[in-house]
Amino acid sequence: MVEIVSLLFLGAFSGFIAGLLGVGGGLIMVPALLYLLADSVSQTVLMHTAVGTALAAIVFTSISSVRAHHQHGAIHWHNFKKLTPTILLGAFSGALLTKAMSFDFMRIFFALFEFSVAIIMYFGISSSSHVDSLSKWVWRITGYVIGLVSAIVGIGGGTMTTPFLTYNNVDIKNAIATSAAVGMPIAVAGALGFIVAGWNVESATSGLGFIHAKALVSIVIVSVLFAPLGAKVAHRVDGKKLKKFFALFLAFLGMAVLSF
Repeated sequence: MVEIVSLLFLGAFSGFIAGLLGVGGGLIMVPALLYLLADSVSQTVLMHTAVGTALAAIVFTSISSVRAHHQHGAIHWHNFKKLTPTILLGAFSGALLTKAMSFDFMRIFFALFEFSVAIIMYFGISSSSHVDSLSKWVWRITGYVIGLVSAIVGIGGGTMTTPFLTYNNVDIKNAIATSAAVGMPIAVAGALGFIVAGWNVESATSGLGFIHAKALVSIVIVSVLFAPLGAKVAHRVDGKKLKKFFALFLAFLGMAVLSF
């Protein structure tokens, strides 16, 4: 019962963060699932299960979050279309690649990734170029890298898509909204990849490859209700403060995973 309540609370909080920051909620779910599932999942596949479950939950969270951002007219759909094709390829291949990775490698990779993005966001590193002037090859390569890394760490891509767009002078609120939309193809392709990767792994006892069914259902039930609330708050707060909060939040989560 305690585990269910914890998972429901995790769903509510991750859903709110997904709407607020456009990150799909994986930043919250992966570190939390490491602790919540530690007693019921073998450590050899614990990180794989946390990441796979987070990506599957993001599929549902993204629907609610994207709808809310779209109602505010904040999503740049033309940028979404440029990133999506190679994002799908990158996310699926990234999920399959994790089968060859150890628990500690994935854990440390996740933490270092969080720290790197936190530094970029906090200090406001940006480019003098504009996103509309980028070549199609930049979009294709960026999409593949975002999909690949996002699947490995179990996120909706917001921690990469948002900095990429803001680096090229897209307003933070539009970047967050577009990142929320990008999270959908990442989550779908990544979740399918983790189902395939964990299908015949004996230690993956969750029932659906590397996706933990009970955790997934518990999280999704409430996360879809709280994502619109986060999106609503995102359009009412100061953009610069939101950016600073985003950076500090990533650093905190990186520390939580590194100390596991």
